[in-house]
Amino acid sequence: NQEVRLPAKARPKRNLSALKRARQAVKRNIRNKAVRTAVKTLIKKVESAIASSNREDAGKALIETIRALNKAASKGVIHRNTASRKISQLTRKVNALSKAEAA
Repeated sequence: NQEVRLPAKARPKRNLSALKRARQAVKRNIRNKAVRTAVKTLIKKVESAIASSNREDAGKALIETIRALNKAASKGVIHRNTASRKISQLTRKVNALSKAEAA
């Protein structure tokens, strides 16, 4: 549906393989943006559950977020170390919430 938009500096490509690559890049960009947005939304969901001190919701949201982060990393949308770091940070926050309720 979207037309191929090349960077402003690059002059339009003439050979077929370059045109195809440009089309693929646009598709990939749209798909990757959707995945990144979805991951950010899930992270916010976990953080809001943590803020409201709802351990059960935070745990469920964390599992969902971990799955999405791992999937995004395996697809190459985000770097695997970035995914690991975000998973670790969120898990620590949820675990801290659990310990605070236990104490």
